[in-house]
Amino acid sequence: MSVGYQVTSDHQLARLLQIGIVLEEVVEARAYHHHEELGEDALDEEVRALLSHAAEESADHRERLEAVIDRLEVDSVPFEEIEALVEAQYGQTKPEDFDGVLYDQLCNEETAYKFYDDVIEAIEASDAQFSIDREELVATLSAIREEEAEGVEEVTRIMEDRE
Repeated sequence: MSVGYQVTSDHQLARLLQIGIVLEEVVEARAYHHHEELGEDALDEEVRALLSHAAEESADHRERLEAVIDRLEVDSVPFEEIEALVEAQYGQTKPEDFDGVLYDQLCNEETAYKFYDDVIEAIEASDAQFSIDREELVATLSAIREEEAEGVEEVTRIMEDRE
């Protein structure tokens, strides 16, 4: 998703952060989906650990994003509206559309990384005043983006080791 513009208000920022929350829910749900569909016996220890970490990290990211939204001076956008936006943008693929668990996980990690990168860029391009500290906001999002980048690197490493 390319944000492609500046973030000009708390409301717009909250909406973007809510999209991030739903994206994190997708990552977590897909990790659990792979565990359930394939079962413990079909996944080796390294992949089980990767999926478990991805699910835990997504839950942590959601909590951090929710904490930022709680500090904004906005009314929440209805969850159904955000879910529809995410479905339209990211719902084109399902876990079974990928050639394996690792490809699906790589796509999830890359999508999240790009999303946070775009949001940070849009915030930095804006001169709007937010009801929370801009530097703290960017630091929080940058930390989440870095964790997503580490996830991309980890999945890539595992895939390369298996070639």
